[in-house]
Amino acid sequence: MTNVAVLGISGRVGRCLVRAIRESPDFVLTGALASPSSAALGRDAGEVAQAGPVAVAVTADRQKALAKADVAIDFTLPEALGDNLAAVARAGIPLVVGITGLDAARHAELRRFSERFPVLVAPNMSLAVNLLFGLAGRAAAALPPDYDVEIVEAHHRGKADAPSGTALRLGEIVAGARGGTLAEHAVYGRLGKSAGRAPGAIGFASLRGGDIVGQHQVLFAGSGETLELVHRTTDRMTFAHGALAAARWIVGRPPGFYGMSDVLGI
Repeated sequence: MTNVAVLGISGRVGRCLVRAIRESPDFVLTGALASPSSAALGRDAGEVAQAGPVAVAVTADRQKALAKADVAIDFTLPEALGDNLAAVARAGIPLVVGITGLDAARHAELRRFSERFPVLVAPNMSLAVNLLFGLAGRAAAALPPDYDVEIVEAHHRGKADAPSGTALRLGEIVAGARGGTLAEHAVYGRLGKSAGRAPGAIGFASLRGGDIVGQHQVLFAGSGETLELVHRTTDRMTFAHGALAAARWIVGRPPGFYGMSDVLGI
């Protein structure tokens, strides 16, 4: 059995992780971290997740949450990452990071962490979405550059970041496959812009509403035809199962910076 600590236990995916761990034959929850202001503090993590008691109390103490863990899974917020990395480093265990909205400085922190410990970072833990990344890259490399690219994503009304981390990763992959960078080609919305489309532009549109878990579409539009690559998530348990697959894979790996493509072997 592998002992796992969940950082961000009171969030949507954190609660799904508790349920997924409870159902898993090879993982056991040994630590559950929430913010100091969380109403979940002191409660049984299983009851917070509505999965039944698991005899693990939710805590704001990182050292306590990580004390028995063989691996940690982080679904907190970008501003918590620095303290989380320091605590995981003290515990000396591998880390799976599913936080979205990380900026360049925090990615640099993760790179430094990866020099001493194994860390797997994915803006989306869905196995199928990570296959979509590969398909989008192959399509971008194979199709002529005059095929215009648009990326459309939709999420629930409460999602804070836009475009989503998954959409941005898709844009990075498409731009890289065409020999450029996302910074050079991204167009975020077109309100008030009357000029035509710039060659090589990668357009983004973000939709927010209801309880949409996640939808991502990459559109390649040529003259006379279009290719659409679409992924839809209907249950957040998808992310939890993907995160456990990542945790299962990373235990025992050498220090390094990994992604879900490593888990999938693509």
